[in-house]
Amino acid sequence: MTDPHPFIAGLPKAELHVHHVGSASPRIVAELAARHPDSKVPTDPEALVDYFVFTDFAHFIEVYLSVVDLIRTPEDVRLLTYEVARDMARQNIRYAELTVTPFSSTRRGIDEKAFMAAIEDARLAAESDLGVILRWCFDIPGEAGLEAAEETTRLAVDLRPEGLVSFGLGGPEIGVGRPQFKPYFDRAIAAGLHSVPHAGETTGPQTIWDALRELRAERIGHGTSAPRDPELLAYLAEHRIPLEVCPTSNIATRAVTDIEQHPIKEMVAAGVLVTVNSDDPPMFGTDLNNEYAVAARLLELDERGIAELAKNAVEASFLDAAGKARIAAEIDDYTAAWLAR
Repeated sequence: MTDPHPFIAGLPKAELHVHHVGSASPRIVAELAARHPDSKVPTDPEALVDYFVFTDFAHFIEVYLSVVDLIRTPEDVRLLTYEVARDMARQNIRYAELTVTPFSSTRRGIDEKAFMAAIEDARLAAESDLGVILRWCFDIPGEAGLEAAEETTRLAVDLRPEGLVSFGLGGPEIGVGRPQFKPYFDRAIAAGLHSVPHAGETTGPQTIWDALRELRAERIGHGTSAPRDPELLAYLAEHRIPLEVCPTSNIATRAVTDIEQHPIKEMVAAGVLVTVNSDDPPMFGTDLNNEYAVAARLLELDERGIAELAKNAVEASFLDAAGKARIAAEIDDYTAAWLAR
């Protein structure tokens, strides 16, 4: 393909690894910063381009938390969530599992029930107004320790909103071992939630093994280091455990130094179920359409190959069977019509 972007733009898609606050567009971040002038976040959308240039993963976390601090009221939560869905609709994203970190908001004083009501109101409006189905993954911010794990588990299990489907673990990996979170994942899984921790992004394959063995991961967020362990790659492929791959994010946070050497190629060659995602798109100057274009180039895919990649995300999602079948059929119909032109 000379230019995959036109095909990708109209392709129905699902996204499985994308963060709630990290999806705030410069327009929305600037609006929130203007609401809260004590913040150091720029109120000029153009200035945010430079603000979102990261020196390393630690710097990314610092900037990310400064944006989190702009979400201070239920109205902020509702605005952010609905506008994220609006940006998804523009990209023909039909379904998304949005990673939400409720601890970051409740510890800043937002009433927990009002927080749940705000995201649920936005979810229902997004589906009726925009045709975007949203589901939630509540994740533990690993850098905040076991206090955050306990609070996130309580919010997920005791106040479980209707759209909640999974339980995750984000933030820095270095110095934040996965096994210590086992009791919290056990409780979430017992309550019927799926396990989807980040693992092996900035650390080695052992972190992924820990996520699989200790946290009973059903999908792995990032998994960038998996190809360094052939046994691990074979295990992921055999057990159809999907990887949520975010190419541009890995470059922006310096988890991968060169896009041409991105391990997505080894993952696919090993038979692993790979999904493509945008992670924190405006912060990384990307969106899901662009991530598909990056993956298509790295994997040398034509339209059919890109469509199969899109269907991977549908297969790996926690959408019900009827919903999966509907989106997969949309992908097939769109691809057939495109190729028939």
